[in-house]
Amino acid sequence: MRRKPIVSESANRLRRSAEAQLKGGRKSQREGPVRQKPEVGPQRLLHELEVHKIELELQNAELRKARDELEVAVEKYTDLYDFAPVGYFSLDEQGLILEANLRAAILLGVERRQLLNRRFALFVPLAQRAGFLTFFESVFEGSEKPTWEGSLLKGDGNAFPADFRATLASSLRGTRRWCRIAVLVMSAEAQSRMEALVSANHELKLEVARREATEKALQESQRVQGKLLDRACVMQEELRHLSHQILHVQEEERKRISRELHDQIAQTLVGLNVHLAALTQGAGKSSKGLNQRIARAQKIVEESVNIVHQFARELRPTVLDDLGLIPALHAHLKAFATQTGVRTHLTAFAAVEALDAAKRTVLYRIAQEALSNVARHAEANRVEVTIQRVQGAARMEITDDGKSFDVERVLHAKGNERLGLLGMRERVEMVRGTFGIQSAPGQGTTVRVEIPLASARKRGRSK
Repeated sequence: MRRKPIVSESANRLRRSAEAQLKGGRKSQREGPVRQKPEVGPQRLLHELEVHKIELELQNAELRKARDELEVAVEKYTDLYDFAPVGYFSLDEQGLILEANLRAAILLGVERRQLLNRRFALFVPLAQRAGFLTFFESVFEGSEKPTWEGSLLKGDGNAFPADFRATLASSLRGTRRWCRIAVLVMSAEAQSRMEALVSANHELKLEVARREATEKALQESQRVQGKLLDRACVMQEELRHLSHQILHVQEEERKRISRELHDQIAQTLVGLNVHLAALTQGAGKSSKGLNQRIARAQKIVEESVNIVHQFARELRPTVLDDLGLIPALHAHLKAFATQTGVRTHLTAFAAVEALDAAKRTVLYRIAQEALSNVARHAEANRVEVTIQRVQGAARMEITDDGKSFDVERVLHAKGNERLGLLGMRERVEMVRGTFGIQSAPGQGTTVRVEIPLASARKRGRSK
């Protein structure tokens, strides 16, 4: 069975165009109906020849048009290739120059026809040739967008710096592999800018290194400061503990001195008074002058005894240890009112006596110091001392109706002005309590202390 020839779509299109042109030509030559295409015979052959002739003419016209377009494109490509600002070299695997544009010939100072089939490596300085060959081999090994910075030698032997970029190209001559190398040479102005940029980049690296070193030193300083801060906190806690110990030792020393004054000095003075009384009885009525002198001596001795007792009470009132906090505060408020003329009032809950001795001593000393401040500064008419139970703690408030003061200023003042307040705060913190002061014009001042009752309840359960 005979196979039908395979006809391309372009051939069919060309034949249809030829037949349409043939029909149009015949129609323009005569009038009347157009005859149908002959089926057989010489007329059929003549028709095929005319159609084939028109096809050839159409193909020739298309080929001329394509040739013209190709010549225009080649001319454009040649202009772009030759007058490009970059030198282009086409090299084969052996490094022979296959093609070079006009810019490449100008860069090397050699005519273009003299560059063909010469080894490109000969235009590279000997000291850089190994680096260029490594770069050239990487092109054919498939390296992606290889680049290299080096120098080229002109025809007169002078070298100039250049930037090389290469790409592997399709085959131009059969199976021969080749690549295209672009050589970019910077102008003097651009090179000057590049050198300035390199210098600026170097300075920037130095600045970055300096800042990194500074940041590292700062981090080290912060680390050292952190250690110093931790050490300061530890030392502050140690200082606070030492302050508590000092207050405790001071309180114990006051207790010892009070007992010695009461047990030794007071008893000695009482014995002296008794001795003087016996002397008076034995002197008789005839010794009136002697009796008067002895009476005066007795009075001095009595006053001395009273002073010693008062001094002992101020150091450590025995009533605080013997009877408790509430009686001690009553006695102190009574003496305060007698000395200053300020009216006083005390309100307390009985369970406060269940506190341990250290906490009761703190409450007493706070009240004592607060009343001392009222006497020295407040010019008050009335003072109220209140002790009440609040949420597992004993709260004591000393309120006066005298002059107010700036609490923050006094707490941050220098000198002895703040020592009394700081001493009260230290005493309260020693038993893990809280201390606060409120003072406002027209409202007087309130000293507030809260001490936990935990130890008191624990002691009550242990009993």
